[in-house]
This record gives sequence, structure tokens and C-alpha cells, in this order.
Amino acid sequence: MIETIDLARLPGILLIFARLAGFFMMVPFFSHRSIPMSHRITFVVVLTWVMFFAVEIPVLVFDGFFIILLIKEVTIGLFLGLLAYLIIAAVQIAGGFIDFQMGFAIANIVDPQTGVQSPIIGQYFYIFTLLLLVTTNAHHLLLDGIYYSYEFIGMADLINISSEAFPEFIINTFAQMFVIAFQMSIPIVGMLFLVDIALGMIARTVPQVNVFVVGLPLKIGVSFAVILIFFSFFIMLLTNLFEFMIISMRDLMRILGGA
Repeated sequence: MIETIDLARLPGILLIFARLAGFFMMVPFFSHRSIPMSHRITFVVVLTWVMFFAVEIPVLVFDGFFIILLIKEVTIGLFLGLLAYLIIAAVQIAGGFIDFQMGFAIANIVDPQTGVQSPIIGQYFYIFTLLLLVTTNAHHLLLDGIYYSYEFIGMADLINISSEAFPEFIINTFAQMFVIAFQMSIPIVGMLFLVDIALGMIARTVPQVNVFVVGLPLKIGVSFAVILIFFSFFIMLLTNLFEFMIISMRDLMRILGGA
């Protein structure tokens, strides 16, 4: 009898693996290209085996509805991972604002995560954010988020994306992401704006000074000094960013689950 129940629950392994695979394909830190694919697959398989004994799995059969559930599980994992990645990407947007004012916008580097060009300061902030994510054990909260997602969206349940709350949630999340990016960049950008005003006054009062030659190294030096001071506030902003990320993942699961 026990073997029959276990065999009836075996299709749940594929559903758990599908949700975890979609999640770890996009979620920050775990989806980084510096982590070998074999390690990520092994981690997903081990976590699937652990969650198989911790999650309530209904009796399922391999039919057409099971294929729909499989696609649904991958979609849920992708949604949660992509949402977390987009919120963390706010630090790169903030770095882009800073680079534009510093004059580093023409010196982009290739992001190893996405394979596209990204701002230098933005990439520096992003790496620092990932390190702080691990240091504060916030990556454990990401694992908790994918585990507790089964309390909002069961394996045999379909997701609800036809509700008006879903597009409203996406719009509000994107707006909040840009607000956080603006809050991170405004101290440095505001200081550089004051430097531009000072250079403009110097150009008007002392025309002999070539502000185009003096201005660029001056703005870079001021930017580095302000960034050094700003890091004490940057950690606090990142803490709020991680909290917003976890809350957004929970709200998304509630909307998709129809709660």
C-alpha cells in the first residue's frame, strides 16, 4: 500500500523540479553564470528530493492536464525568479544614473550575467549587492520563498493571471523599482549637479580656466569620495531592497493563487 501511494506521488517530483528549475534560472545569485551549470542542476535535484518529502503532493497521473500543470510550474518559477532579479537590478539602474553624470557612460563593461554591456558603477553596485545578499543570509529567504509558494499555489491549482490585480501589481513593482534606484543614485547625482554648477560659475568668472579639462577629473574624484561616504547609507537601502523583494514575491504568489 505504501509503495502504491509513493508511485502515485512520483509525478509530483517533476512538478517540483519544474518550479525549482524555472526559479533558479532567473533568481539572483543562484542563476549567476559563474556558478557551473552542473552545480546548479545538482542543487535543484537535491532540493527537489528534499521538498518531495516536505510538500503535500496530490495524486496525479500522466495525462494532458499534467502537461498543463508542468507548464504552470515552470511559469511560476520564472515569474518569481524574474521578479527578484528585476528588483535587484535597481542597483544597476542607479549605477547607470551615476555613470552618466560621472562621464563613465562611454566606458561600459560586459556583464557576465546577461552578456550585454552594463555601467561600471552599476556592475560594482550589483556585485556588492550579491555579496551582501549572501552575507545577510537573504538568499535563504529566497529559498524559503519558493518553498512557501506551495502554500499559496498548490500543484493541482492553476494560476490566476486574468485578474486586474496582476497588471496593477507589475506596474506598481516597476515604479517602486525605479524609485529605489533614484533613492540610491540621488546623493551622488545631486553632488555632481552641484559640481556642474560650480564649474559653470568658474567658467563665467575665470574664462582662462578650461573647465572641460578640469571638470572631468574633478567630477570623478568627487564621485569616488561621495560614494565612499554613501556606502554607509547604501547598506541600509539594500536592506530595504531585500525586504521589498521578499514582500513582492509574497504578493505575487497571492495574486497568482487567487487569494
